[in-house]
Amino acid sequence: MTRTEHIAQFVYNLKYEDLPPEVVLAAKNMIMDALSVAVGTTHVSPKDARAIWDTVEHYGGAPAATAVVTGKKMPAPFAAMANATLTHGLDFDDTHKESLCHTSASVVASALAIVEEVGGTGKDLILAAVIGFEIAVRIGMSVMPSHYARGWHSTGTHPTMAIAAMSAKMLGCDEDGIIRAIGLACSRVGSLLAYLDTGTADGNMNPGQAAFNGLLSGWAAKVGTTAHPNALEHPHGYCHVYCDEEPKLEKLDEGLGETWEILNNLPKMYPSLLASHCAIETTLRMVHRDNIRPESIKKITELTYNTVRTHFSNYDPESTMAAQFSVPYCIAVSAATGEMGLSSVTMPVIRSQAVQDMLKKVEIVSTPEVNAMYPEKFPCIITIETVDGKIYNDEQYYPKGDPMHPATQEEREDKFRMLMQSTFSAEHTEKALAVCRDLEHVADVRGFAREFVCKED
Repeated sequence: MTRTEHIAQFVYNLKYEDLPPEVVLAAKNMIMDALSVAVGTTHVSPKDARAIWDTVEHYGGAPAATAVVTGKKMPAPFAAMANATLTHGLDFDDTHKESLCHTSASVVASALAIVEEVGGTGKDLILAAVIGFEIAVRIGMSVMPSHYARGWHSTGTHPTMAIAAMSAKMLGCDEDGIIRAIGLACSRVGSLLAYLDTGTADGNMNPGQAAFNGLLSGWAAKVGTTAHPNALEHPHGYCHVYCDEEPKLEKLDEGLGETWEILNNLPKMYPSLLASHCAIETTLRMVHRDNIRPESIKKITELTYNTVRTHFSNYDPESTMAAQFSVPYCIAVSAATGEMGLSSVTMPVIRSQAVQDMLKKVEIVSTPEVNAMYPEKFPCIITIETVDGKIYNDEQYYPKGDPMHPATQEEREDKFRMLMQSTFSAEHTEKALAVCRDLEHVADVRGFAREFVCKED
């Protein structure tokens, strides 16, 4: 049996009843988180939201699935593209560290769209999300880290094949159909990291592309389109072509059905890249605990791993995304304002004199000893020097949400409330939260989707 055949067998045979309770909870949390982030993006970046809505609405088509917030009905691949793009729009979507992938952006959007299309239940949505996640991160682990180092945006690549397999199952395909869906998706993969230099919205659209192409591949397999049966493992297949070193093919199906990677999914507590989170939390802890006023700060130094210094140290962010991907900015806004929330990555705050002045005081440094801790840890040692000569130090090695520094259920739900209430009333937010908590008892996912709609089409 090839590894692709093993994946297809797992996908075909897995039932909701096979999922351990902790996996069901993790899936519900992932779905809750992803959809609330999509809602939050429409508030913080309305221009980008309007652009993706205009793009997908232009083509019309069968009213099979729902775009969040607007409630527009459209073909499942287009709804999934819009919702996935929005979910990644704040860089507030969760992260799987070993595959370096914001998996939920495309997986949740695609699962919701295809389960809506087939008229499925909350249990179907949970099952689809788990399948998509488990396959996507394993594909990612097989080609990382050279995949990312080469310039591929893993959030827009790995999930494509997983979504194809998941959607083929939801459409009633047998194991052969799932294999063909994976093969078709392997030739539909793109997504580059060039956007990191500009902070432009093409990066947000990458998981949207994965969602679209994954669902398209699933449907093509459903209607009988043929594909190479071993396109993941073939010498000219995905794992070899998208990896600069020998791929770790054993990762593709390692522990399927026994080890649940969704339990290692990391929810993000701040709307910025994960590399900034230890620095944000440490800075906030210091300024509040030690009562360090912004005007008293002379210099802030972060000792961390080298990638932060070389890739994520933009001192002149000119967009929301550029600020989110700048660790010096995230430290500066935390120190200057005492918070890091949705408003912290809006242009008025980015351009404010207080934040710009603080940004000039931030320095990022690295040493071989600290760099060696990454990626197992995300080392962050912060030193704040004040104008009166006082020195404050603190450190952190795991971001909030990591299994070594877990977020509580209350913290997850508070994040949901904060994002949802950017658009919906507190009353509606609590109603939507209650439905998320009870998702396994939802009889029709189309009703669940309406909880994230301001007005229906």
